[in-house]
Amino acid sequence: MKIHLKLNGRVIPATLADNRTAQEFVAMLPLTLTLHDLFRREKFGPLPAPISATGTRSQAYEVGDMVCWAPGPDLAILYRQDGQALSGGFHVLGRIDAGVEAFAGPGPIEVTIELPASEIDPAALAAAGRGLRPRGGPPFICGRCS
Repeated sequence: MKIHLKLNGRVIPATLADNRTAQEFVAMLPLTLTLHDLFRREKFGPLPAPISATGTRSQAYEVGDMVCWAPGPDLAILYRQDGQALSGGFHVLGRIDAGVEAFAGPGPIEVTIELPASEIDPAALAAAGRGLRPRGGPPFICGRCS
């Protein structure tokens, strides 16, 4: 599934992983976050709610990875490789397709993350109340995610 990250007048395309963590992330969209710099390696910021800590954790990463720190609710976008393993582990949400260098500037940045129109299933949105959990049901995932 594709998503768009909008910052500084640019649209950065990304592809989400096919896992439960990414599905829970999609249910939060659209959202706007302020991402802060950490170790001149990544931009990170808090998600509005924790994401499930199930699944495989990783400590190795590649430039362009979008990850969620486990068990905390932080999103991180890794824009530079420094050769260090990331302690504590994280869950991979997806990967920036092109333009990861936009995250490398100093200081915090504001990013809006959303589904492009081509990824939105209008019938599923109407039935699920646009990202809300149907009563007693699982988190909303657009028809193209399942």
